Amino acid sequence: MKIFGEDTHPEIEEMLLEGYRKMSPTEKWNRVNELTIAVQQLALARIRKQYGNISEREQRLRLAALWIDRETMIDAFGWDPDIEGY
Repeated sequence: MKIFGEDTHPEIEEMLLEGYRKMSPTEKWNRVNELTIAVQQLALARIRKQYGNISEREQRLRLAALWIDRETMIDAFGWDPDIEGY
């Protein structure tokens, strides 16, 4: 079974898997954290490009709305993603 997709050579896939197997739980956690931050930065860049000059608060609300369910966004922040957007 291919884990990384059809475009990853089997030898490279095995090297990556072996590297992940050798990582400690802390190293794996740090890698996941770094990737999460990278994804959030990309999403924030998209938000800034799409919505232009908006406040930092609005940027963060739109970013949070990508991860938090609608009901929680409304209850916690008074922000309805269905109305305001993501």
